[in-house]
Amino acid sequence: MCKIHKMHSVGHHAMHTISATELARNTRKILDEVASRGESVAIERNHVTVARIVPPVPTMTAAQALDGLRPMLTAEEAREWLEESQDSFDQTVRDPWA
Repeated sequence: MCKIHKMHSVGHHAMHTISATELARNTRKILDEVASRGESVAIERNHVTVARIVPPVPTMTAAQALDGLRPMLTAEEAREWLEESQDSFDQTVRDPWA
């Protein structure tokens, strides 16, 4: 990482502190390190913290979220449920301006 002025803990994570000048000179490198290491960086101007750069919250796709869940319906039950749910659904297309 770039020249670290100090390091402190925030929650479970260590946070590096750098000057605004250091950020301006090494923005790309600092952003790459935040992304790859998952560590936050505090930015100081005149020894006062003015900003923090934090990694994004991890996300997952719907497929990842559903992976490993046991199906609640069999394929046949799912087909029947779909058919029944569409029985009372009006499939007619209407002109909303008519």
